[in-house]
Amino acid sequence: MCKSITIILSVLMVCANGRYLIQEDYRSPYIFIEDGRNIRAYDLQEDLSRDPQEYNLSRVRRQAHGVLSSNPDGTSNFMAKVPLTVDDKNMLSAVGTVSGASGKGDFKAAGGGLAWDNVNGHGASLTGQHIPDFGDQLTAAAKLNLLHNDKHDVTAQAFATRSFPSNPNIPNFDTYGGKVGYTYDNKVGASLGMQHTDLFKKTDYSAMGNYNLFKGRDSSLDFNAGMSKSVSPYIPTSRWEPSAGLSFTKWF
Repeated sequence: MCKSITIILSVLMVCANGRYLIQEDYRSPYIFIEDGRNIRAYDLQEDLSRDPQEYNLSRVRRQAHGVLSSNPDGTSNFMAKVPLTVDDKNMLSAVGTVSGASGKGDFKAAGGGLAWDNVNGHGASLTGQHIPDFGDQLTAAAKLNLLHNDKHDVTAQAFATRSFPSNPNIPNFDTYGGKVGYTYDNKVGASLGMQHTDLFKKTDYSAMGNYNLFKGRDSSLDFNAGMSKSVSPYIPTSRWEPSAGLSFTKWF
């Protein structure tokens, strides 16, 4: 699995051009890693920019694009998405991610898979990834657009992840969750999310917000900030932790 992920990721990075890498926070709306071990659902279908005139009222960017974001520890995350087949209503894309890259050749997670997007804002994805010193994960995610007009957009998302630890003493386990996000005028957004892992009796909560700083025909820059906390009988204290970061998207 690791070998196939590496091949997919290499192809995607060549297609998307690594010059446009940037950074983002773990707990921003583009969540990749939690506690360095448990990988959260990808927002692979999340679209940072919508241009109704150029895309015939489609809320799906029909171009290859890459997203680079920062983490508080100085590492960065990269996501690339390359369309494979496109018609007037649907798009099937190959996706690849690298999370927690330090710039020295190491990373905290890397993966790839397929994503489907619909012109009405719905979508689904199936992705796999490898976490060094931990194991592999398989994630199925879906989103449903509940409301969309000239000013308002509401989308619900859900995911389920199966983890396959490389340590034989740790059994396979599941993590599942979802979130609801709201965007006003393609400029300001907020989301509430929750996920749960039965094996650790652990539930994570997040409240995030984002503000678009710049949006052009082929790029977008957003500021993300919010709070999150984890609740478990194995965690002595539980409190809301703040986070903030920038995310940059480039279309090719």
